[in-house]
Amino acid sequence: MRRPATRRVAGALARVAALAAAWAAAFAGAPPALAAPFAYVTNQGSHDVSVVDLAAGRVVATVPVGRAPAGVVAVSATGRVYVANPDSRDVSVIDMRSGRVLATWPAGEGPVGIDASADGRRVFVVDWFGQALRILDGADGRLLARVPLGRAPAGVVVAPDGRTAYVAERDEDRVAVVDVEAGAVRARVPTGSHPFALLLDPARRRLFALNVQSDDLSVIDTERLLPQARVPVGKAPYGVALTPDGRRLYVTNQHDDSVSVIDAESLRPLQTLRDFGYPEGIAAWGGEVLVVNWMDDDLSVLDAATGRTLRRIPTGRNPRGFGAFIGAPP
Repeated sequence: MRRPATRRVAGALARVAALAAAWAAAFAGAPPALAAPFAYVTNQGSHDVSVVDLAAGRVVATVPVGRAPAGVVAVSATGRVYVANPDSRDVSVIDMRSGRVLATWPAGEGPVGIDASADGRRVFVVDWFGQALRILDGADGRLLARVPLGRAPAGVVVAPDGRTAYVAERDEDRVAVVDVEAGAVRARVPTGSHPFALLLDPARRRLFALNVQSDDLSVIDTERLLPQARVPVGKAPYGVALTPDGRRLYVTNQHDDSVSVIDAESLRPLQTLRDFGYPEGIAAWGGEVLVVNWMDDDLSVLDAATGRTLRRIPTGRNPRGFGAFIGAPP
């Protein structure tokens, strides 16, 4: 039975009030630079986003979005969160301060991966079924360019200067290097089998591509646009995060229920962590690493230095968190 409209409105207002209270608590007595941000975890099974207060260690709001949300990027510069909803073929735009959806934009035939320029002026959406990168205006969702790609494009990451975007062309076993201003692919770099997620390490001029079928990590030189190395990890690697100190890479392995820890400088394997539930998205903040557990409907919070599990935070159903899901408004 559907709830009366007045109860739905009351519920929505309660969620907004909870988020506003969480922000007030997070920033009370501390300068904004020191306050913990929030994690925005997409929940594929419940069609919503869990807003996690990282200081309090709990979900403070749940935001309904489109169907089966997967990709997410939190843009602190503009205080917006962009969510790719493949089943409803659109992108939801969430305001960080109010916790409400500001707009819903059409996004091709099946948006999956998503990223944004650092200033939030452009949003980059990978259309899996449409085989294209869609570059949108970050303010109003206007289509600025559509770049044709190979089969089953998945993850995307944008260079800090916003001039280059890298897209994993999963079924082509390569990464496409897109010139943003020209709106065209200017190079392609081979990887292992079926690259899915991508991560930039600008300080070392490296790009990491996670190969879900060859169970390894491709390391690409972003200056010469050449493959540098392949690093073995667990089965079906899905997400990767670099700790803020730049010392360690954490990689989620879906089919092993594990996380691989790698020395980011030498690329030497350090640890394999266990006890996860089909881990997918992953992100790092401060001294912690957040791992999204699709099967367990929760978030594991790890100590970044040791890999020890500090706590687990319940989320919505079948969380994915595919992308840069941590942010705070300016």
